[in-house]
Amino acid sequence: MKLSDRINAIVAGGLDGWEVHYRARALREAGQDITMLTIGDHDRTTPDQLIDAMAASARSGRTGYMPMAGLMDLRRAIAARAADRTGHPATPENIIVQPGGQAALFAALTAVADAGDRVLFIDPYYATYPGTIRAAGAVPVAVPARPDHGFQPLLTDLEAAAAGAKALLINSPNNPTGAVYSPRTMQMIADFCTSHDLWLLSDEVYDGQVWEGRHISPRGLPGMAERTLVLNSLSKSHVMTGWRIGWVAGPEEAIARMTDLAISTTYGIPGFVQDAGRIALTEGAGIEANLRETYRRRRGVAIAALKGANGVSLAHPDGAMYVMLDIRATGLDGITFAETLLDQAGIAVMPGESFGNAAAGHVRVALTVEDSLLEMALRQLAAFAARRAA
Repeated sequence: MKLSDRINAIVAGGLDGWEVHYRARALREAGQDITMLTIGDHDRTTPDQLIDAMAASARSGRTGYMPMAGLMDLRRAIAARAADRTGHPATPENIIVQPGGQAALFAALTAVADAGDRVLFIDPYYATYPGTIRAAGAVPVAVPARPDHGFQPLLTDLEAAAAGAKALLINSPNNPTGAVYSPRTMQMIADFCTSHDLWLLSDEVYDGQVWEGRHISPRGLPGMAERTLVLNSLSKSHVMTGWRIGWVAGPEEAIARMTDLAISTTYGIPGFVQDAGRIALTEGAGIEANLRETYRRRRGVAIAALKGANGVSLAHPDGAMYVMLDIRATGLDGITFAETLLDQAGIAVMPGESFGNAAAGHVRVALTVEDSLLEMALRQLAAFAARRAA
């Protein structure tokens, strides 16, 4: 029997960009000593404070069906955070809770794009973006943000792709590049969306990890709240990657229709998970601050370890928990570099090509191992690159 064209098209060409990660994980499971610098998962478990809150909630009876848009007290807490982080007022009616940021992205795309609609997104991009756009029935259109412009998108490139577009998806602070969009860039994006009557989907899961500059949410810019859907989660801020708790903040009508979608898809989020999320938002400021300081410190470790390196240069990371390395001086593309580094040094990094054409000739390093191991791995990577460049 033939499967649907939509599901067959999610992964274009049969590759999803995670091939090096999959191979590294298989080698590690087979007993090899592999330093995993591939994915943005923390090297610590969720704090007991949140695990205890979850267990207490489950024992108290929060194990049945929950409201489709999320528990009201959690939505209030998210609305308060959204108002603070985006600079625009929010109420619970502006919030829908989702099982993670990935589900939030799918719901938002389903809300704004019809089958065949063109959805623009900035390249380099988080690896799931094109597949999620296809899964929602839309057509992904990559718009380059080049390394020689600090991975900031340009109006000329957006205009070149604008014809027939329905929405634009952005991510700042950016995964994989670490770029934080400047006030000028964000205002340009807002003006572009307004002039072309586009929805703007803003992935802001790293809004608390800004090392230089400041986070600007387009939702807070004049006239943008009515056309902006902000995606966020607790995965990167509170060590809750596996808990799958995220949200969309947006206009009430869009949130109401995404609630209809939830009835047909997720059917809500476990109440005990939501209660842990509420505690994270209302009592977990210390958790977020500690995690933020960890990645700020490791960013410094990475900059110091790669200072003066030959064959590899660092794209200055202004935010997020990654560094992007330009390895074009080695003569290798990112895929070959990552595969060879894995084979010869047991260090797993992500090829830039996993994140789009604009990241070709780069590799992404996740700052997700303890400081001394990170420093050692980066020095080995730099030595490998220097030999290749020579």
